Amino acid sequence: MTDHTDIPIREKNIAFIGFMGAGKTTIGQLVAKKLYRDFIDIDQEIERQHNMPVPQIFQEMGEPAFRKMERELIVSLCTNTRLKIISLGGGAYLQEEVRKVCLSHCIVFFLDLSWESWKERIPLIIDSRPVLQNKSLAEIEELFMSRKSAYSINHSQVSTSQSDPDTVAEQIVESIKLAWELY
Repeated sequence: MTDHTDIPIREKNIAFIGFMGAGKTTIGQLVAKKLYRDFIDIDQEIERQHNMPVPQIFQEMGEPAFRKMERELIVSLCTNTRLKIISLGGGAYLQEEVRKVCLSHCIVFFLDLSWESWKERIPLIIDSRPVLQNKSLAEIEELFMSRKSAYSINHSQVSTSQSDPDTVAEQIVESIKLAWELY
């Protein structure tokens, strides 16, 4: 494994973290287009490799098996590739090994969404998110709040509550280009 300090900032992968439904995939794809980079959604990549949707993997193999797939894929991508835009599933970044490898090999952006804004998105995302199944709103809020501390360990935080995806993507691209110039 190469020492991450050898990776020039311009070549580092860019990783998006945040709660499910915060816009990681949408914004990640926009940033990838603007920077002419490949985009990888970790959940979609796992679905492709195992030929089944994430909820089915959860159901048939269990969450620990899914978390292991997720961790191995992220570690492999972060250590073996460059110039990628990566969107992590909402729970991936809670794993210490995932956090460490992302922070050392990528520029990590936390897409921060307020609970109030996120609540409005629940109807759009609930069916495709196994972690939310059979949970009350209070339980979902607890999950939302409990993940914030892990997400707070990042290189840059961007609020997505009041902005459309394109505006957020543009802000992120500007900050990345500024970082490239500074370092």
